[in-house]
Amino acid sequence: MMLSNYIENECAKLWIEKEILFVVYKNDVTVDLAGAMKVVKDRLFLQQGKAFLVFCDMRGVKSADKAARDYLALEGSVLIKAVALLVNNPISYAISGFYIKTSKPIIPTEVFTDDAEALAFLRSL
Repeated sequence: MMLSNYIENECAKLWIEKEILFVVYKNDVTVDLAGAMKVVKDRLFLQQGKAFLVFCDMRGVKSADKAARDYLALEGSVLIKAVALLVNNPISYAISGFYIKTSKPIIPTEVFTDDAEALAFLRSL
């Protein structure tokens, strides 16, 4: 489904609301390189060349392979001012924190278990 500010693909739903771009991954999705590239392509289409703060809800992600993680950390950071990653459990929180330390995203990236805190982080920038 695609509207001017909403896209849905096999992996995620993406939309822009109040100057924040939301990426909500679907339940039990496995993200491979092709899926990561599709999400980034759709995100860039929505952005129309404008940089955004990104709220990325990863609670539905079952797994993401290394190629997808590496792609999202580097090429996937184009036109993103900062990203808040929302996860739903301590294991995902720890894995995401490890990912940030090892992948070294080129933009400010923080991990949260509370959506209000994640949005507050983005709005503070």
